[in-house]
Amino acid sequence: MTKKLSGILAPICTPFVNQDVSIEKVRDNMRKYRSAPLAGYFALGSNGENKSLTEKEKLEILKTVVSEKAEHQMVLAGAGFESTRQTIEFSKKVADLGADFVTIVTPSYFKKRLTDETMVRYFTDVADALPIPVVVYNAPGFTGMTISSGVIEKISRHPNIAGMKDTSKGNMSSYLEAAGEEFAVLSGTVSTLFESLALGAVGGVVSLANAFPEPCCQLFEKYQSGDMQGARELHYRLFRLNRAVSGSFGVAGVKYAMELGGFHGGDPRLPLLPITEEGKASVQKAVQAAGLL
Repeated sequence: MTKKLSGILAPICTPFVNQDVSIEKVRDNMRKYRSAPLAGYFALGSNGENKSLTEKEKLEILKTVVSEKAEHQMVLAGAGFESTRQTIEFSKKVADLGADFVTIVTPSYFKKRLTDETMVRYFTDVADALPIPVVVYNAPGFTGMTISSGVIEKISRHPNIAGMKDTSKGNMSSYLEAAGEEFAVLSGTVSTLFESLALGAVGGVVSLANAFPEPCCQLFEKYQSGDMQGARELHYRLFRLNRAVSGSFGVAGVKYAMELGGFHGGDPRLPLLPITEEGKASVQKAVQAAGLL
């Protein structure tokens, strides 16, 4: 593994113009992000509206992200499909484009049959087949599937499975306890970043970093430097803001917050609806309250 999972990563959004992907705006955003203290990016994730993109669009976006990142920054790329075969095929394309890690969300359509044994086999088969490391993506809010600590105990010791992004509620302790020593766990939201770091997480992939990367990175830096009071105070500011943005309006809210932060956000791709004027006013008020306007 050439790069180590650690720090704050932005799960970057996909800008659209008239519902078409705007590579120009992706590039524009990246040129601003690369001067921020971000450790890297999660491309083609939930905030990137992965499930609403064609394969051609995904590869174009990823190619742009890889070419525009700063040299020290890493790129995780979403590559999970419902079948092992599709996941491996797309993950190899992601590796060829220069991603550092593939991020694999759990399959979910046949969730009644996706036992622990099945999940261990899935992640093991994918990791065995790839030239770059796997990061497991535990996202029960989207998939309805929660990875068990028993699965983590087994797959965390695989030499080509580097870690996980966890957006579940209340499972961080059990995952960290079960995981192998080299397995890196990332918080999936700024709302749990502070407590996750205290438990042993190595960083976070947080949607608020799409709009306001600096304060998200400051929280991590304060914690790492031992400034617990400063980190705690920043946690509560960002917790309240995140609840008003992503927590209230999802991707549409994050994209509008990006506009307020000086990035290209725009509307999500249909059928996701854009944020309402009332919603915009609510997000703007929260950003002002957080002292970020």
